Amino acid sequence: MASTPGSTLIRLEGIQKVFLTDELETHALADVNFEIAKGEYVAISGPSGCGKTTLLSILGLLDTPTGGEYTLAGEGVARLTPLERARVRNRQIGFIFQAFNLIGDLTVAENVELPLTYRQMPESERKDRVAAALARVEMSHRAKHFPGQLSGGQQQRVAVARAVAGDPAILLADEPTGNLDSRNGESVMTLLRELHANGSTICMVTHDVRYAEHADREVRLFDGRVVESATV
Repeated sequence: MASTPGSTLIRLEGIQKVFLTDELETHALADVNFEIAKGEYVAISGPSGCGKTTLLSILGLLDTPTGGEYTLAGEGVARLTPLERARVRNRQIGFIFQAFNLIGDLTVAENVELPLTYRQMPESERKDRVAAALARVEMSHRAKHFPGQLSGGQQQRVAVARAVAGDPAILLADEPTGNLDSRNGESVMTLLRELHANGSTICMVTHDVRYAEHADREVRLFDGRVVESATV
């Protein structure tokens, strides 16, 4: 998968997601249409329960839509096999989670390296990528520490390093400041801005208007629908 600078990286057309539980239909997403260009920084915002995280799960190939078409770098993902979806997730998508999702008994460097091991990448290249990623987030001095020895802000920086080490086509951030105090939250937002300035494509889910303003464009959801898409 490849795209040229400024080209459409992600296109969603008529995306729907319906959950069926005990004969009850819950329409989490309804006719969602929008695009993300290569190199763009987009914030998806809206109140709790509006479908933000469901949408991000679909973008990250962690879930599949009930209807509609999702195109990533020119390829319709609905036609991908489970193995191909897993490969795309590993190579094309970097995830930054609210809860960091670091493995406690692995060092910082080992946490960052882990996704790269699934690529059958030579060890020397993995080590170089880990070193470069930790340097980008100013965490090189903590490479041999364990997550439990770090502050929340430092853990999120390590999570960002893990996401960027594989040089993904897009970074998906799910409430990346949700577990942080305001100072560490602003620090992580500054880091995301720097990554974007250096060419990263970012799609961030947030309920905080202050953080949405860091993006190029804000896509607002309400009751599973896009109600506004505007330049910030």
